[in-house]
Formats: sequence, C-alpha cells, structure tokens
Amino acid sequence: MIKDFINKEQLDDMFRTSQSILYIGDKENSNMDSALVSTKRSLLLNHLNRELYKENFLNDDEREALNDGYIYIHDMSARLDTMNCCLFDIKDVLKGGFEMSNIWYNEPKTLDTVFDVIGDIVLSAAGQQYGGFTVPNVDLLLEPYAEKSYEKYLNIYKEHGLSYKESELEAFRNVENDMRQGFQGWEYKFNTVSSSRGDYPFTTITFGTGTGRFAKLASITALRVRRNGQGLKGKKKPVLYPKLVFLYDEDLHGKGAELEDVFEEGILTSAKTMYPDWLSLSGEGYIASIYKTYGEIISPMGCRAFLSPWYERGGIKPADGEDKPVYIGRFNIGVVSLNLPMIYAKADAEKKDFYEVLDYYLEMIRGVHIRTYEYLGNMKASSNPLAYTQGGFYGGHLNYDEKIEPLLKSATASFGYTALNELQNLYNGCSLTEDSDFAYETLLHINRVVERFKEEDGHLYAIYGTPAENLCGLQVKQFRAKYGIIKGVSDREYVSNSFHCHVTEDITPIEKQDYERRFWELSNGGKIQYVKYPIDYNLEAIRILVRRAMAYGYYEGVNLSLSYCDDCGHEELDMDRCPSCGSTNLTKIERMNGYLSYSRVKGDTRLNHAKMAEIKERVSM
Repeated sequence: MIKDFINKEQLDDMFRTSQSILYIGDKENSNMDSALVSTKRSLLLNHLNRELYKENFLNDDEREALNDGYIYIHDMSARLDTMNCCLFDIKDVLKGGFEMSNIWYNEPKTLDTVFDVIGDIVLSAAGQQYGGFTVPNVDLLLEPYAEKSYEKYLNIYKEHGLSYKESELEAFRNVENDMRQGFQGWEYKFNTVSSSRGDYPFTTITFGTGTGRFAKLASITALRVRRNGQGLKGKKKPVLYPKLVFLYDEDLHGKGAELEDVFEEGILTSAKTMYPDWLSLSGEGYIASIYKTYGEIISPMGCRAFLSPWYERGGIKPADGEDKPVYIGRFNIGVVSLNLPMIYAKADAEKKDFYEVLDYYLEMIRGVHIRTYEYLGNMKASSNPLAYTQGGFYGGHLNYDEKIEPLLKSATASFGYTALNELQNLYNGCSLTEDSDFAYETLLHINRVVERFKEEDGHLYAIYGTPAENLCGLQVKQFRAKYGIIKGVSDREYVSNSFHCHVTEDITPIEKQDYERRFWELSNGGKIQYVKYPIDYNLEAIRILVRRAMAYGYYEGVNLSLSYCDDCGHEELDMDRCPSCGSTNLTKIERMNGYLSYSRVKGDTRLNHAKMAEIKERVSM
C-alpha cells in the first residue's frame, strides 16, 4: 500500500498539490492542457510517481542533491515505467502487417489508408513512452504507398475509357488529394487526441531527401498543409504538431540542385509558421559526417535529442571498416542534468576544486543511469507491444513475456547541463558573448569524463544541452535558497538553456550563430541552434541564415512571435491587441526551447511564469 512507502508529510504535500492541480492547473509542461479532466488525472498520478521514485529509487545522497538542486532528474513520474525519446520504425511495423491491441492490421495497400494506420500507430505507441516520438524520413516512408494508389487510380481511369495521358493526369491529381488529406488528418489527430499520459504526443516528422516524384510530393505537401493552417475560413492558423524537420543536403537543396524547389517551399513555410526546423546533413560535424560516410540520417527525437552511433556488429565501436551504424528504431532512457552554477558555487563556498565537485555529481548521475538500465531491462515486451514485439524498436520482435534487456544495449542515457552562460558569469562576471573560455573548458571536461564512463560501463552515454522549461525557473529558486541573488546568475526569474547566449544579448542572428558554434560538437546527445528574426524580417534574410546554418552543420530553428486574432482572423508578428478589430482574444505561438507552444490561448498561457518572463525579454532568441 502507498502508506507503507510514503510518510504522512508526503501524503499531505500530495494532497495540497492535488488541490492546486484540480482548481488551478499545472504549467510545468506546456504540451499539456491542464484544464482537461483527463490531464488533471494524469498530473495527480505523475506527482505520486515522482514521490515514489524519489523515495524508493534514489539513495540519500542523490535525494539530497536533487532536492537542493545540484542535479535534476527529468521525468521522474515516468522514467521507471517506459522509455524516453525515440526514432520509431514505422516501416518495420507496417511491413507484412502487425498486431495492435489484439487486432491484426494488414499492411495498407493505398496512401489514404496508410495515413490512417500510421496515425493509429503513433497515438498508441507514443502513449507508452514519454518525450519525443519521431517518425523519420516520412517522404520515403509514404512513397511506395503513393505509387500503389497511383496505379490503382490509373487502372480505374483507363477502364473508364480515358486515354493513357488523361488517366495519368487524373491519377496524379487523386494522389495529390490523398496526400493533402493525409497530412491534414495527422494535424487534426496529433493536436486534438491526447495520449494516456495526458499530453498531446510530441510527434516529429523528418523529410526532404526523397527525389522520386511521390517522395517529393510528400515533402512539399507537408510544408504547404502547415503553411495553409487549420480552422475556419479567414481564421486559419498553424498547428503545433507534428514538428516538422527539413533534412538538408547541399547536393540536393543547394542553388540549382534537384530539390531546390522543395527548399524554397520550406523557407516560405518557416517564414510563416517557424517550422520546419532545419537539420544539416552536408555541413560540418557529427551528424553530417555520419550521413556523408554511411548515408545514414540521424533525425532528432523531439525538440533536440540525438542518438550516439550503435554499429550493427560492433556495438559502441565498429567491428571493422564494413560495419555500419543504425539509428532508426532506437531510443533514449532518460536525462539527468547538472546545474552548473550551483556546482560552481558549492565548490567556491567549500573551498574545493570545481572539477572535483563536478566529477562527484557526474559519478552520481552515472550511478542513476546504471540502475535505470538494470531496472528497465526487467520489463516485459508486453508493456509496449508495438515497440518491443512488432518491430517499432530496433530488435523489437520479442515474445510478449520476454524481458526487454537485449534492446537496451543500443539505448542512450544522457548527461544534461543547463546555464552555461550563468556559469561563465559566476566565474568572472562575463557572459558567453564576452568570454566563453571557462564554459568551453567545463564542457570539454564533461565530455572527457563521460567518454571514460562510456568505455568502462559499456553504455551509450551522451552529452545533452538541456532545454529547461519549468526547470529554468526552479533552478533560480534553488540557487537563491543556497547562495542568494548574484548579478548575471540568479537576478532574473530564469536561467539560460544549455549553451545558448542569454536571450537579452543585443546581437545579430549571424553573431549568435558564431558565438554558439564552439559548443556545438560538445553536445552531440542533444542540441539546437536558433535565432530570432525582427518584425521587419524578409525571406532573403531567412534564406541566407538557414543556408549559413546548414554550412555550419547546425540543427537550426527560425524564431518568430506569431499572433492571430481569433475574432476577425487578422495575423501579424508579435501583437497584443488586434489592430484590425481591437480584440485581445488572440492566439500567440512562441518557441518553447526546441518546440512551439501557446504563450496565449483562450485568455491564458500554457507556459510557466519563468518562461513567460524569458519570452518577454527575448532579443536574440
């Protein structure tokens, strides 16, 4: 019983929290609509699970470090139930048919059907995990089903007496319509049907490299559907999900290249909706090197998580020159983040070497990860059948009663970090734009230590630039409680995410790209670069900056402040009152770290107080 594991003080705290959730709501995760009854139920269960996790999974030192704020264990409510972000292998699940909820699905034979079936798979499988759920290479995934539909339509029109040329034209129009209806259906489904966790599944689709006519059609249609928006005529606005990620290859999308027109569609869509985000496959660094060497695409999992390489025969390291890495079907088991300013302040207060104290907390995170691997390995495949028995995860063709331990060999565990800018400020009073050497040395040290852990433990550890959402405000409170208010460190309501320059820096987009470049390859387990465009932005500026980011090897986001009047349909950037009808009934969309969310909807916001304070002060982000 619960009372055997939780004391009266903890039960009283849970009761107070439950009352707050029931009558006020919760804004820890902007991807949840806490006004809904179903979401409130999930939030109450999440709070209980967090308490059980802290009480029963952590030792005293870990619990103290967590409560004080030196480390932060993400998603404590779910991390012992299931997996984190993933690149789900929809193609393998579909091939030859599959079973879901004791019902057999035959492999779809047409494009319209495969859109419906993929939607069912995503909603079911995403509800059995937490974090980002990515369907990679959607253009290539849909292409063979579009071909089947085309042949079907072609034969119908030929049978009705049309000429071959007329039949081709009409058949292609039908496929275009199915493609458009399919992407619209996903937008409705993924933004209105919440998962069993109480949130809207954080779905991502990646696309852009397919050169076949139907792969190309898929990419262009996904972009145009997002750009056109959803809603009543005259009042349409873009949805939030799925997140769109454009896979950029200079040889395909550069000036005069075969898919330059697809690139231009992407620029038009980014300028209007912020998405797609752009991932370079042909620039510099880890992601591009894998693509150029092996032809393998490393899609992001959600807002910024990336997987470390796992080789088919050699595992962590290639067995020989012929061994190849595999990414699709793999996943992450969770993140534990370092609060770098807190750790520095502790070392200073106790007159200890900073790296000695940092290593102590790195070892602590290592211990949490090792136990998590061991714990999750005992789960049965029946806990997530689509992933573990139907091929959604790499090696996921287990029997229902088998343990999933073999699948965890290729899973990544992440060492996160926040507030690199504040760390530099605490060290010498400089921001990252003034002096970033100490921050850089710290990140180098973390990489060296974690690489050693990886060799010694045989686990795929990765460095993750943490996208602090609720955490950006929590860490300020924790720092103040221990070390007070220090200018440039804890004097605002929020701290900076990962290695980003402070949002208040008055720097140009080009300068921001350059300042953050030295940290890029030191956070290969999770990273994104974004710049804010001014209200008088233009398409050519976006085009130039995206191409520049792609040359650097970035995963790049375009940041705008989107506003829509829900009364008259007027839209423009960053308005608080409609200049057309005077209404304040607005929908506003802002970038929440690596994804988009509502900073204003139905008279309220889904963002927490600290994040709203950050948004208010944004200059360069």
